[in-house]
Amino acid sequence: MYDLVICNAAIAHPDGTTHTGDIACQNGRIAKIDNLISAPSHEHIDAAGQLLIPGVIDPQVHFREPGATDKEDLESGSRAAVRGGVTSFLEMPNCNPPTTDQQQLDWKLARAAATSTANFGFFIGATSDNLEALNSVNPACGIKIFMGSSTGNLLVDEQEALDRIFGDGQRLIAVHAEDETRIQARTRAMLAQEETTDYGLHSQIRDPQTALIATERALALSEKYGRRLHILHLSTSEEVARLRRHKPEQVTCEVIPNHLFLDTDDYGKLGSRAQMNPPIRSPDNATDLWRGLHQGVIDIIATDHAPHTLEEKTQPYPKSPSGMPGVETSLPLMLTAMQAGQCTLAEVQQWMCSGPARVYGIKNKGHLAEDFDADLTLVDIKTTRPVRDEEVFSRAGWSPYAGRELTGWPSYTIVGGQVVFDNGRIRPGVFGKALEFQAP
Repeated sequence: MYDLVICNAAIAHPDGTTHTGDIACQNGRIAKIDNLISAPSHEHIDAAGQLLIPGVIDPQVHFREPGATDKEDLESGSRAAVRGGVTSFLEMPNCNPPTTDQQQLDWKLARAAATSTANFGFFIGATSDNLEALNSVNPACGIKIFMGSSTGNLLVDEQEALDRIFGDGQRLIAVHAEDETRIQARTRAMLAQEETTDYGLHSQIRDPQTALIATERALALSEKYGRRLHILHLSTSEEVARLRRHKPEQVTCEVIPNHLFLDTDDYGKLGSRAQMNPPIRSPDNATDLWRGLHQGVIDIIATDHAPHTLEEKTQPYPKSPSGMPGVETSLPLMLTAMQAGQCTLAEVQQWMCSGPARVYGIKNKGHLAEDFDADLTLVDIKTTRPVRDEEVFSRAGWSPYAGRELTGWPSYTIVGGQVVFDNGRIRPGVFGKALEFQAP
């Protein structure tokens, strides 16, 4: 007897084609894919023709635990994730205390095992003096370097420290690429003593050159040491053009939906809700990001889910914190774009499922195939409904996309062969597992 059988699903293939069939799950794995599975099961779901895809892997989230659980924690963030069809996430280290050694990593792993409804992995955060920990902690999906200041206190921008980190070890390095020197200089030059509600100033201070300078610096370090590099939340036309000219084999990069679907015109409506690092860009910028995705210059999609309370966000600039929630809207945003002809089902799966598994060496994830982990998302691509703040699962309780009509909301999310999200509600007692990473 199988644990779960999903029948009459439009089963997605990597090439974007689908066929109507059944999938059986047993002991956390996909046990069988066939046109018809008649064997009994503990649970049976009639998909009624809905689209079945691999569970989304979100490779960049901030779930704020420990230290800022009024904004989010591993439980609430993972519930938001599975609501959005995300079955696995990689979480960032800039919490309080930060994840910079084995002790803090072990704490997070234990906490996630007890509370997370999705599978989980964690970055180790780089400081100027924790090189030994960067190379010894396990399991970690990669090293995170903040080359420009963001939320938290993990800034590493001195050349000597960066050389030490890039030059010692093999673990993947993921960088927040903004140049701290330029940020500070432009802040002094452009921001008067008075606070302001002109939140668009944020995009002017952290201009495209701020990103490009740091990306160039990270690329040079990667080439100097032959080090595996992943550039987080690539945001500018200039960076895409630079990587199109020459992208070393050991370098990958990502884009987030906020830079595809929001631009500086949105400050007028959203105010500080649109403030993030790196910031949203001019309206014409997204065209080049989309082109970079289609051409393979940009490898994958993440969200940089970074929630803050509305009370914090309504403060004047620069007190207003940067970041916005996004883990539960990324898949509907991309499937809505797919329905509009901006991308294909093959590309969505590549960018959000198999791609993140490949980039981070995540074992047994990202494909609908027998013996792969049964992390699945069943989505309704025929029904369109708006994003509503009151329906957001994130503890933040709001979305920058509130009011936007989206298609492709998950109806079921399955983690390890168990239904965790079921038509608007979280089933109790289902927990994810720590992700396994292949050695570099």
